[in-house]
Amino acid sequence: MHMSDALVSPPVFAVTGALSLALLGVAIRRVKRAGDDCTQPDGHGERLVALMGVMGAFVFAAQMINFAIPGTGSSGHLVGGILLAALLGPWAALLTLSSVLVIQCLVFADGGFMALGANILNMAVLSCLVAYPLVFRPLMRPDASAGRILAASLLASVTGLELGALAVTLETEASGITALPIGRFLLFMLPIHLFIGIGEGLATAAVLCTVRRYRPELLCDLRREPAPAGRRWGRTLAAFALAALLVGGSFSWIASSDPDGLEWSIERTAGRAELEPAADGLHRTAAAVQQRTAVLPDYDTSFAGIVGSGAILIVVFGASRLFRAGQRRG
Repeated sequence: MHMSDALVSPPVFAVTGALSLALLGVAIRRVKRAGDDCTQPDGHGERLVALMGVMGAFVFAAQMINFAIPGTGSSGHLVGGILLAALLGPWAALLTLSSVLVIQCLVFADGGFMALGANILNMAVLSCLVAYPLVFRPLMRPDASAGRILAASLLASVTGLELGALAVTLETEASGITALPIGRFLLFMLPIHLFIGIGEGLATAAVLCTVRRYRPELLCDLRREPAPAGRRWGRTLAAFALAALLVGGSFSWIASSDPDGLEWSIERTAGRAELEPAADGLHRTAAAVQQRTAVLPDYDTSFAGIVGSGAILIVVFGASRLFRAGQRRG
């Protein structure tokens, strides 16, 4: 669902960028002040930051695995907002998923530079701050069964993906720089992202049920047990880090080559998957910036998953040091 700059006009770029920055600022303050509103013990501090880093790396790697949508010629991939929010709380999840989107944009040219604010809104904000608290969290109970986790994951994932697909369509229409009639575009965007949301829900439930079995204290909305300590906590982080490396370094090779839901919808609506960006100065500047920063455009290496996962760890841990330094000065 990564939008390209060809879909975004300067006014939409300004509005979505400003809104995303404002929400990220709130997220930073919430995580610094109270460790998010996730009620898990020890949610504030070093352990939360460490979990943000390894989960961000895991989600980055998982997003590289596009799964085919049978009978459509399209594919989808995990967004990860519900998964992250269930483990980190919504505000820490927003920061983590936004870090993933920034790395994807700047290092791999996945999603446009002008569209970064819109992509954060569509993929991170709508899943972490809307679908999670309004759909997933109300369905959870202490000692929730696997069936309840599956139902909550499916409903929340579908809600987040459908809201994101609707937002992409509205932002494209508001931009008014492409030949994508809103009615026809919606007819393709909403159904294909319904199927992608189901796939995401199943994957999210599988991970959460595994965590519930082996580390239930990590789940914000289930058991309220003491956070793991010492070697047990280290083993937990190592397990997620190893999973990120395995997924990013091997499983991504079997990803579907079919266009994702957004590309597929554009092709069905406009007759071609690639749209040319506008020729104004802002679009040219954004393209030049991304060309300089994208050292691995289009994930052009078999080790892109490992490189990206490592970059996420560096970004999250580096940002956490800046937050703590600012907190001490304050």
